[in-house]
Amino acid sequence: MWLLPGNRDSRACTDTVWACLADDGYEIDDFLKREHSLTKPYQGVGSSSSSHWDLMGNAIITTEHVRLTPDLQSRQGAVWSRIPCYLRDWEMQVHFKIHGQGKKNLNGDGMALWYTKERMQTGPVFGNMNLFTGLGVFLDTYPNENNNHEKKYSPSTQRVFPYVSGMVGNGTLAYEHDRDGQSTELGGCTALLRNIPHDTFLLIRYTKNRLTIQIDVDGKQQWRDCLDLPGVRLPQGYFFGASSVTGDLSDNHDLISMKLYQLTVERPQEEEEEEELTVPSVDNFEELHKVEVQEEGMSGVQLFFTIVFSIIGIFVLGVVAVVMYGRWKENSRKRFY
Repeated sequence: MWLLPGNRDSRACTDTVWACLADDGYEIDDFLKREHSLTKPYQGVGSSSSSHWDLMGNAIITTEHVRLTPDLQSRQGAVWSRIPCYLRDWEMQVHFKIHGQGKKNLNGDGMALWYTKERMQTGPVFGNMNLFTGLGVFLDTYPNENNNHEKKYSPSTQRVFPYVSGMVGNGTLAYEHDRDGQSTELGGCTALLRNIPHDTFLLIRYTKNRLTIQIDVDGKQQWRDCLDLPGVRLPQGYFFGASSVTGDLSDNHDLISMKLYQLTVERPQEEEEEEELTVPSVDNFEELHKVEVQEEGMSGVQLFFTIVFSIIGIFVLGVVAVVMYGRWKENSRKRFY
């Protein structure tokens, strides 16, 4: 874990931070990749042909942020880069804000950050298409699974919301909305990131086939680990984006900036000669997404009647046993006369 400078721009990294980065085997270059970054004043975004970003749906530009969705029901919005990214190792720092009038668990649905083959699509996954190809990072603020009564995951796998998670899709793997993507997530963490009075940030780092997600939502200017997974293989040439959707519940989902930095990584010769990836994948994925499922427990009414009928059954068996014992005693006496 490393401390960021006050303005959170890696161009201003101090020597101490650079040394800390070097300990991990990479450095942040002395400039961010502006063609893949979204920053104020958002000049021409969504309108100018010279802009590097497109808007879609209900997303709007203000002087302070890109509002993906307002705090209104049934809204969907997104922003997508126009230029595919061919960096092999990179880090995306995201400044965002999720806020609204709804009370806890009466708000939704959250937002997603993307690095995918497809762009400018709509669908059920935080406003983007399902069966996507690439990486999705989800900032989920509403627990859909709590309203699903068919099956429930065991207490050891249940999550506390808001929840940040990651998923790698290969074009055939479906995100299960009713399960909040639990069956396909690579890992994640609880993050109290809604209606926060200070700035909130998320970091996505991809280097040497390792995916790392960190958050800073506590106002301490310090990253906290959320997900760290080796064996993640993402092709080059995909698009960055962010999307959000509201349903019966809503929130403002604001994107303040997305800053992409190239990471300089030293690799052995054999890694440099590896064949170019064409399909995203995760090593040992089958083991990662095994989710223990159990039948739904009995409700209070069911438990009450179960206890009552059990007591009645025991009483009836007791009565039958007493009657049978009485008859046996009577027959025993008759044999002695």
